[in-house]
Amino acid sequence: MIGLALALALGLPSPQASPPPPPQDPTAVTLDDVVVDARGIELMAQAFIEDVAAPNRRRGLARWNTPLCVGVANLQRDVAQAIIDRVSDVAGDLDVRVGEPGCKANALIVATDDGAGMARSLVQARRRSFDVGSLQMMQTSSALEAFQSDDRPVRWWQISMPVNSVNGERAIRLPGESPPVIFVFAASRLVSQIRDDMNKVIIIVDMDDVSGLPVNKLADYMAMVTLAQIDDDAESARYDTVLNLFDTPERVDGLTDWDMAYLRGLYSAEQNRINLNAQARNVADAVVRARREAAAPTEE
Repeated sequence: MIGLALALALGLPSPQASPPPPPQDPTAVTLDDVVVDARGIELMAQAFIEDVAAPNRRRGLARWNTPLCVGVANLQRDVAQAIIDRVSDVAGDLDVRVGEPGCKANALIVATDDGAGMARSLVQARRRSFDVGSLQMMQTSSALEAFQSDDRPVRWWQISMPVNSVNGERAIRLPGESPPVIFVFAASRLVSQIRDDMNKVIIIVDMDDVSGLPVNKLADYMAMVTLAQIDDDAESARYDTVLNLFDTPERVDGLTDWDMAYLRGLYSAEQNRINLNAQARNVADAVVRARREAAAPTEE
């Protein structure tokens, strides 16, 4: 079982890889109106980024700019394929390239009956794959400890990479290496040549805690935490989001309009602003555009 999960760290091919409604919580924010209040949504997007998004220290929000290959281990084939297909479909809707069948998994979902135990075993076996030696590429050591010890239905660990947007090469020095050489093609006080790419994601699902949950809901949750940097301890109750799945499962049907607007905003925004607050505002502006486009009437 551990061998399968380590496919992510080792870059091995995954065995399963390929490209009336219930009442709303009165405290939750539902953004289903046809009329788009641009300022209100922008403020909500900014608040969502502050409350829920989890970029690495001194880095911008990362996203997948290289092909995404989803793998699932320790689940029945039909269930695994349904999750792979759903995450890949959502990624494709965001114009993320999806790997061909047989690709090497860089987003691995592992099912187990002991989430904390699985996490500890993986970190002990391949610690360097989790602790890469730079907080610009990962969360803190305390977050890694929480990944191994907290009692959660789903836990995840993400690695992102600052890269040269011109050639995609790594733009950060790792311990024991010389600093990379970056040729600057256009100097600017506003825009950087460096962007943040999602690099690897491992998600561990404790099957005892998700028993009875419909596969489509779980797959949508997997899509959200695969495609965006999400704080696993975030307070999301005031937002209409799939992230509330384990708190109010009867009120969450899957990815919401708000979730998709946020993801579309994240994946359409200009990514390489020097000022990180400006980048967050840029994502918020893109969320407004995504909501406006979703609310626009379609032509017959």
